[in-house]
Amino acid sequence: MSKAKGSKGERDLMKFFWENGWACVRSAGSGSTSFPSPDLIAGNKIRRVAVECKVTKDDSKYFTKDEIRQLRAFSDYFGTEPWVAVKLSKEPWYFLSLDDLKETDKNFVATLSLCRTNGLLTEEFFS
Repeated sequence: MSKAKGSKGERDLMKFFWENGWACVRSAGSGSTSFPSPDLIAGNKIRRVAVECKVTKDDSKYFTKDEIRQLRAFSDYFGTEPWVAVKLSKEPWYFLSLDDLKETDKNFVATLSLCRTNGLLTEEFFS
């Protein structure tokens, strides 16, 4: 995935948050600093979330164990719920809790079937 495609996905998801009554910001330099920083930080009067976003034309997306560790660490420090948002090939956005990801020897993976079974669509996430 190109950096531009990932950035566009983050901006699209940020727009969804704002359209649903949440404040949302993109985290500059996420993944490129020595400190944990998610792609998006969002909240409303009730909830605060930290989100790692991935866009791919494939039917699965891998997250490194370090990406997930950093998302958990940030969420612990900042007091947010950690989520991953995945947009797979010709599919809508799915939100998955970290516990819903499948762990492999070296990574975590979100597959299309896992997203369809355990993931929340944007409408479900915001309701």
